[in-house]
Amino acid sequence: MSMPENFAKHGVVVLAAGASTRLGQSKQLLIFRDETLVHRAARLALETRPHEAVVVLGFDADRIYPQLTDLPIRPVDCGDWRQGLGASLRAGVDALSPSCSGVLVVLCDQPRLDALHLRALRDRWRNAPNRAAASFYAGQLGAPALLPRAWFGAIDAESDRGMRDLLVRRSDRIDAVANEALAFDIDLPGDLHHLS
Repeated sequence: MSMPENFAKHGVVVLAAGASTRLGQSKQLLIFRDETLVHRAARLALETRPHEAVVVLGFDADRIYPQLTDLPIRPVDCGDWRQGLGASLRAGVDALSPSCSGVLVVLCDQPRLDALHLRALRDRWRNAPNRAAASFYAGQLGAPALLPRAWFGAIDAESDRGMRDLLVRRSDRIDAVANEALAFDIDLPGDLHHLS
């Protein structure tokens, strides 16, 4: 079934460039329910039916991208991935075509993310495409989030906090979609129990 033309089109950026230094291994390659976390994040994001989708790669790219070859997602190399999430996000949004009126930003370390939540973000954004739609958990706005194109220029490539500062600065222009399950992420070895 084709998408009605009056819907604003969005792109997807899956951030998968980091070295996961605090975890000690590539979180993108961890297995959850018989699927790597990077594949799961990309697959769920694609269920929002984006106009296009990219995955931003850096550390361990030669091992990570082969996990995605069965999905319609294009690799983007981030040479500055060591600078942090901001550089990866900047590389991702810069790679999207001008046809995308917004970008859905998805991380690889939220095993409790589901397609229902991502579609809710998409639908909330479509209702007001000049605003953003962001997840809300642990008392704050965060990823995944869908940002309007007008915000792309405000993404700070040198920030290690990705879009979190942008979400704080512009919180009055964001529609929140609550999902407390997203507070559970994979960052430290002690977090691996969230994969069981």
